[in-house]
Amino acid sequence: MNDLFLRALARQPVERTPVWFMRQAGRCLPAYREERKEHGFLDLVRNPESAARITALPLEYFPVDALVLFQDLSTPFEAAGLDVELRPGVGPVVLPPWSGLEDAARLEAFDPRQRLDFVLEAIRLLRQRHELPVIGFVGAPFTLCSYLCDGPRESRLAQLRAFMIRRPEAWDRLASFWVDHLADFAIAQYEAGAGAIQIFDSWSGVLDPELYSERVLPYSTALLTQLAHAGVPTIHFGSAYQDLLPLIAKAGGDGVGVDWRTPLDVAWEAIGFDRAIQGNLDPAAILAGEEAAVRGARVVLDRAGGRPGHIFNLGHGLHPDSDPDVISAVIAAVRNSGLSAAS
Repeated sequence: MNDLFLRALARQPVERTPVWFMRQAGRCLPAYREERKEHGFLDLVRNPESAARITALPLEYFPVDALVLFQDLSTPFEAAGLDVELRPGVGPVVLPPWSGLEDAARLEAFDPRQRLDFVLEAIRLLRQRHELPVIGFVGAPFTLCSYLCDGPRESRLAQLRAFMIRRPEAWDRLASFWVDHLADFAIAQYEAGAGAIQIFDSWSGVLDPELYSERVLPYSTALLTQLAHAGVPTIHFGSAYQDLLPLIAKAGGDGVGVDWRTPLDVAWEAIGFDRAIQGNLDPAAILAGEEAAVRGARVVLDRAGGRPGHIFNLGHGLHPDSDPDVISAVIAAVRNSGLSAAS
């Protein structure tokens, strides 16, 4: 097994910096776009053979060091008894829409090994076929709950923040439900063969440190603590500025994924050099062309400073218009950096 990614996450010595990209499975790949002409996204996710094939599809375009599972943060919604529709430019929409987050009573307890076995089977297929580690994932309670609100993203996030402030006891019931079920789902993915689990708190950057500390930190900590007790390697990705990074790190995770708005060395100092770090090239650099993208990648590697525990990635997911040739050039630059970026 190619365990370069897992060794870097454990801050062990590696011969070069491992590299993978959030949203590398799908979106920008021509073969995936052809597949989507005939099949809906959720249909592909629910089919283990299709999900496994798309998860590995990036290997036909560029040599990444890990495969990130093809699924969606909203995958657990249907297991909890909610109907979901993925709308272009909007994301997952719960049907019928919740009249308010007080509708949490609609959630049904579930066993992911039964209701989400298609995800676990896709992982099992990947482990049989590939030497690269598979990264499973779940959403953090805050980000996952943002998709339960109605309307555009900014409106949903504002509704969720208002609910957390106005109804702390109701928020506790809602977030606690997801902590337990997401932890169980993540552990089930690990048991099925995932090498690590990434916790996506993609929208945590809309929070100020006080609200994060009071209403988000306890639940992200509870989720990551359950995974740590189960021996699951984790990356905690939070989209946030520098002042929130120590709190995201405090919640837990063997590594912390950081977005592009804080220089990698500054971000690493904020989370602590005793933790692995993942990131953090601006996804827009890929869109800017090969020269700009490679130059940006080298800046990120320089800022890593030769410390153990750096996993190269973007500061967010690949944009659908990303050119696979540019991605290949960035990967080549990272792979050729050798021990200068990972000693």
